[in-house]
Amino acid sequence: MSDKPTTPAAQSIDDEQLMHFPCDFALKVMGENINNYTDYVLSVCQQHVDGVTESCVHTRPSRTGKYIAMTVQLVATSRQQLDDLYIELNKHEQTKMAL
Repeated sequence: MSDKPTTPAAQSIDDEQLMHFPCDFALKVMGENINNYTDYVLSVCQQHVDGVTESCVHTRPSRTGKYIAMTVQLVATSRQQLDDLYIELNKHEQTKMAL
C-alpha cells in the first residue's frame, strides 16, 4: 500500500467516463483527394453508425487540392464503436489522419 495521497490526476480514468454515450461526435478525417476518398469515408461511417448520410459530411480541400479534410457529424453509441471506426479508416492507404 502506498503512502502517497491519491489525487484525481493520479487515478486511472476509464475512457467511458470521459464521454457519455450516446453523444454527438464530430469525426475529423484527412486523406488524399483521389479515387473517391470521400465516398469511402462515408461508406465506412455508414457501416459503423446508423443515420449517417451525405448531409452529415462536410469537406474542405487543401489549398492545392491534393488533400481533403472531412468532418462527419454522427451520434456515437460507444467507445468501441469509435475505436472500430478509427481502426478501419486508418487502414486505408489514402488516410493521413483520423481524429
